[in-house]
Amino acid sequence: MFGLESVTGPVGAALLIGVVLLEAIVLYVGYGAAERLLGPTVTELLRGD
Repeated sequence: MFGLESVTGPVGAALLIGVVLLEAIVLYVGYGAAERLLGPTVTELLRGD
């Protein structure tokens, strides 16, 4: 993963939570951008316009 296996205890837990939170933020922003760019095109394709 990121080499977090060597960190244990409360510091390791906090670091893991931070990494998961950062990943969630990146995915949220990425999917939002993809939806904004591709959303209208996909909607038109599905409606058959």
